[in-house]
Amino acid sequence: MKRTDITKLFPDATDEQINALMDINGADINAAKRGMDDLRTQLSAAKSDLEASQKAAAAAASAEELKTAQDRAAALESELNGLKLSNQLRDMRAAVAKEKNIPVELLTGDSEDACKAQADGILAFARPNGYPVLRDGGEVNKSGAGLTTRDQFAAWAEQNQI
Repeated sequence: MKRTDITKLFPDATDEQINALMDINGADINAAKRGMDDLRTQLSAAKSDLEASQKAAAAAASAEELKTAQDRAAALESELNGLKLSNQLRDMRAAVAKEKNIPVELLTGDSEDACKAQADGILAFARPNGYPVLRDGGEVNKSGAGLTTRDQFAAWAEQNQI
């Protein structure tokens, strides 16, 4: 508000009255400015607090993500090492099985020496003295009475109470 504005509204006002109105108006304006400055200061402080909180939250989230990533990497590394060991065992067992000419599924050893010992044991068990000789060649044999080998064995077992 200016002096000219007051004289237009109050043409009969004296200089003292105009000065008093101007002082009151100035005090109101100054009080409003101080209130605005206080609000600006509070707003600035709130913005700083918010930025600090966001940075702290981002750092915490980043640390948590890093921890999760590290845990996942350790698990994957452990899995990879297990797969490498499994592949090495499989290849070693296959080599021993091929060398000894036995099925690879029968070998369970964890070292080449253990697998070779297993293979030797399997071979010793599988071929102790060669195959047994069968008198009838494994075919159905009929005796004079018309009995098959099966019937003859059943009769023998019954006779000997087996």
